Amino acid sequence: MSLALCSAADAFGGREPHDAIIDVRSPAEFAEDHLPGAVNWPVLDDAERAEVGTIYTQVSTFEARKRGAALVSRNIARHLEAHMPRLPRDWRPLVYCWRGGQRSGSLSIVLAQIGFRTHQLQGGYKAFRALVRDELATLPARLQWQVLGGRTGSGKTLLLQALAAQGAQVLDLEDLAAHRGSVLGGLPDRPQPSQKRFETLLWQALRGFDPARPVFVERESRRIGRLQLPESMLPALHGSPHQWRIDMPQDARVALLQGEYAFLMTDLAALDDRLAALTALRGRAVVEHWQALARAGDWAQLLRELLSQHYDPLYDRAGRDGEAAPRPLPLGDGSAPALHAAASALIDAAAP
Repeated sequence: MSLALCSAADAFGGREPHDAIIDVRSPAEFAEDHLPGAVNWPVLDDAERAEVGTIYTQVSTFEARKRGAALVSRNIARHLEAHMPRLPRDWRPLVYCWRGGQRSGSLSIVLAQIGFRTHQLQGGYKAFRALVRDELATLPARLQWQVLGGRTGSGKTLLLQALAAQGAQVLDLEDLAAHRGSVLGGLPDRPQPSQKRFETLLWQALRGFDPARPVFVERESRRIGRLQLPESMLPALHGSPHQWRIDMPQDARVALLQGEYAFLMTDLAALDDRLAALTALRGRAVVEHWQALARAGDWAQLLRELLSQHYDPLYDRAGRDGEAAPRPLPLGDGSAPALHAAASALIDAAAP
């Protein structure tokens, strides 16, 4: 039987990669967060896990283990029947559960008995989570940040995409968070991930960067939607000596935002709710006026007023004490040629 324990550090430390990472936790646990590249082979589904837990607390540990063993055995058999035919003899899986205990142990033993070179993650997801937290505390300070600031609608996300297209290292925090970072920033087809999932995605991105090359990122506040950046990120970003301010004319910003928020213009109820969230800041009369502009379809005027009366004042008042003065970068509009030229200029300026 080939079964060995593997630490989280070893699993992601450059050793020979595993052919598969198998998460045996329930679907709900997997959905909240999981190891990069993991697939879900639950040995107990959500209802079964709840059932066994109830027996454990209300009857006895022994009865819970009996019921759990029956359910786990049945589910392992189902997974093997589904996946076994295409698995080669030299397949090397890494198996984990919450703490590296009975659930992952059950599948690991069966796979090892078959003859697969099986590793069980020591400490399970809990150990992986500790690794993510520890490394997030230090990774941001190791990188060379080029930080793009600018008023709402000035094309920062599009510029990051243009930079990536030219081969630059880019961290798109709003993409990882599935949110554009403002009261209107929620995406219609992508709910925000859990905080744990966001941190895992961020950790994975940071680990993939070459510290010898600059990393371009948009300047963010502590929160993106309902998600919070790790404590180490803001000092690294705001303390970088390489700060940029993207300057785009207001008419171009309005045109850009009309494209970005087109989905809200077809869902007036959702837009009405999001505008209502500004009542405490801007007053009921102002918000009701904006809602009336939306119902009338006067999108350009609505966006102009949102920029001049809400977003721009917030940006202009944002504290930047102790930060390097940003260098201006004019961007005429959000067209592909303008973005390409601006990205090239940034890459040249960041070169050693």
